[in-house]
Amino acid sequence: MSTFDDREQAFEAKFAHDAEMQFRAEARCNKLVGLWAAEILGKTGQDAADYAMTVVASDFEEAGHEDVVRKLAADLEGKVGADQIRAKLAATLPIAKSQLMSEL
Repeated sequence: MSTFDDREQAFEAKFAHDAEMQFRAEARCNKLVGLWAAEILGKTGQDAADYAMTVVASDFEEAGHEDVVRKLAADLEGKVGADQIRAKLAATLPIAKSQLMSEL
């Protein structure tokens, strides 16, 4: 194998790793925001954890966070607006990334 092939494989492996880490960070972020929303809804314990997982699952409808925002806005109607949810997602993503990095 040539040096170019080695570099290409290394680049592809790094790209795959980075994509996986981004996916995991977004899922963790959605879970944390789901737990935040569950608290607002008065859910605790396993009910809160189950609700957070429904928030994580809602992110698979389309690319980006808008599917999560729609779900949370509907669930939290009258309590929290869509802009507040977007802000919470933006603030929580660095926390989720930090948590993942500390687990490595």
